[in-house]
Amino acid sequence: MRLLTHIKLPTLAVLGGLIFAPLGSVVAQEAKPIADANAVTLQQLLDQVRQGRVKDNAQFDKREADFRNNRNQQKAVLTRTQNSIKREEARSERLEKIFSENELKLAELEGLLNERLGVFGELFGIVRQVAGETKAQIDESIISGELKGRSARLGDLAKSKGLPAMSELEYLWFTLQQEMTAQGEVKRFMGDVVNLDGSLRQSEILRVGPFTALAGDDFVRYAGAHRFADLGRQPPARFGDAADDLADAQTGDRVAAPVDPSRGAILNLFLQLPNLSERIAQGGIVGYIILVLGAFGIALALERITRLSLTARAVKSQLSAGDAGQEITGDTPLSRVWAAYASYKGKDMETLELKLDDAILKEMPALEKHLSLLKLLSGVAPLMGLLGTVTGMILTFQAITLFGTGDPKLMAGGISQALITTVLGLVVAIPILLLHTVAATRSREIVQVLEEQAAGMMAAHAERT
Repeated sequence: MRLLTHIKLPTLAVLGGLIFAPLGSVVAQEAKPIADANAVTLQQLLDQVRQGRVKDNAQFDKREADFRNNRNQQKAVLTRTQNSIKREEARSERLEKIFSENELKLAELEGLLNERLGVFGELFGIVRQVAGETKAQIDESIISGELKGRSARLGDLAKSKGLPAMSELEYLWFTLQQEMTAQGEVKRFMGDVVNLDGSLRQSEILRVGPFTALAGDDFVRYAGAHRFADLGRQPPARFGDAADDLADAQTGDRVAAPVDPSRGAILNLFLQLPNLSERIAQGGIVGYIILVLGAFGIALALERITRLSLTARAVKSQLSAGDAGQEITGDTPLSRVWAAYASYKGKDMETLELKLDDAILKEMPALEKHLSLLKLLSGVAPLMGLLGTVTGMILTFQAITLFGTGDPKLMAGGISQALITTVLGLVVAIPILLLHTVAATRSREIVQVLEEQAAGMMAAHAERT
């Protein structure tokens, strides 16, 4: 009798070969042949699990066999590596032993060498020292721009620990003699010159011993590697003029030539000195104001002196040509005073004196025009210089407060402004004051002539009356 033979089971889940089903009624069903790959009944599912287990067992056996085979191979590799390590350790011990023996033998041989050398050891040490010093001097010498490839063998000799060969000693002596001979020569040759933009050019170099080198009319410095380099700025004009004379000189001529005994150090110091424009720029805004005032004052003074000189010349020409009694010509202060006398010579003495004084007073403003301004500018310029001095010292003390006195360059800007503005104030005030004096003298000369003429005309009028 069958019980519940066609009850449909809920979906089963297979995990790791185990079958799980939700709570409920489970009834075995008759076993049927497996019709397809998908299990429909428990029997089919069981058959599939059995087949998969057999297949997994076969794979596991294969993996285990492969692992055992690999284990044997790895063991063989390990054995070979251990044997190799042992061989290398033994070899290292043998080499260490040989190294120690060689060190002892080397020490014995060096001692024997020093014993046999005696005083020659000190001599060869001096040779190596001289070779090193000579190499350093040649590397920095201007002469190396002409004579190339001298320092390589000297460097090898200086680093050599063995006995120098006779050829090396001869080369050292020859190089020293060559350097001494070249130091007394003034020679021209073609050399490489590095431009300021980094490019290279070929130029004729005029070398004055080991001291000075010229490319054309310009000074150049030795930059190493058998090359010269242009200077960022040429030294003062007096050195440039001497360089021109040297460049234009012919063989056998005797000329005054610029020579830097420090081999470039003094020349570099000259290049660091500020020129006129840089000096003025150190004065700051106060310095530029002083220069503007000075230019204005000098221009005004020159205009006054020129105009007063022309007026004085015209007055002197008029004096030499005639007097107040003759016909009055020209447009000068004297002619206008004479005209005033001619207009009022029939009046009484007091009236004529007043009219002549009035005519002279009318000429005074034109003759003394801008003289007071010139005097003012000659006094303002030193005061502006003093203002710049105080401002520069304030900047200096601010730098000291912030950075201390460890680096004098930090204070140089304020000190430069203080000194330059003082100098500019005096440089402007002195010529303006001198020009003011000249202009005032010219003006007084003309006024004195007018007063003399007025007094003479009044005297003549008094005699007639």
